[in-house]
Amino acid sequence: MRLSCPFLLFLAASLSSAFVISPPHMWNKLILTHHWPLTFCSMEHCHANISYWTLHGLWPDKGVDCNSSWHFNSSQIEDLRPDMDKSWPNLLKPASVEFWKYEWHKHGTCAAKAASLNSQHKYFSKALELYHKMDLDRILKTFNITPSEKYYTFSQIEGVIENFYGVKPKIQCAHPTKNADVQILGQIEICFNPDFTLLDCEKEFTLETITKRDRDISISVDKASGFKVCDHDMPVYYPMSVVL
Repeated sequence: MRLSCPFLLFLAASLSSAFVISPPHMWNKLILTHHWPLTFCSMEHCHANISYWTLHGLWPDKGVDCNSSWHFNSSQIEDLRPDMDKSWPNLLKPASVEFWKYEWHKHGTCAAKAASLNSQHKYFSKALELYHKMDLDRILKTFNITPSEKYYTFSQIEGVIENFYGVKPKIQCAHPTKNADVQILGQIEICFNPDFTLLDCEKEFTLETITKRDRDISISVDKASGFKVCDHDMPVYYPMSVVL
């Protein structure tokens, strides 16, 4: 059977676009990271008067500091500033753009390997879009997971998030002391495929697509946050005030 010229051109264009969408060393997963300001400030000795979950970052699962020559320019996101000041605040230095600069250099330059995130404005606006779309703070409140003097079980918190979004999150806690009998809720990650559809955060990718360097970087990011994956069997405290 003879293939028509238009069909061959269509096929060639499709194959070409596939390579554009998935370039070499492209990340497999985006991690939308929220943190609870009261737990963060307990650890970092800040004084944020914020009682809702804020953005920590939008992190691809592969790469760190992917383009040191791509400098942060706050003028490119000036229209996003009102939302960023509220939704993605610098808890340590509220008037400074250093936190966003850090997130862009460390994670944004790697996320930018995708055409949908290949500018500062695209990266920060997409993070804000996903944050508002997930609306984590409201979902937790709707299902009665609120800051309290009582303790929650890990499964209570995970169950609400998993049942509502249909995917498994990654929930991280602070541990006040080595032998503490309670952990403090600190960070919640919700994960996405490159097309921004939801994804189980625990989904593993094949060794062929993840290099040893990428795995080491992924581990170091978790350590650098100061949080660890919550112990599934230990009570969870969701603080109403600074506690550490």
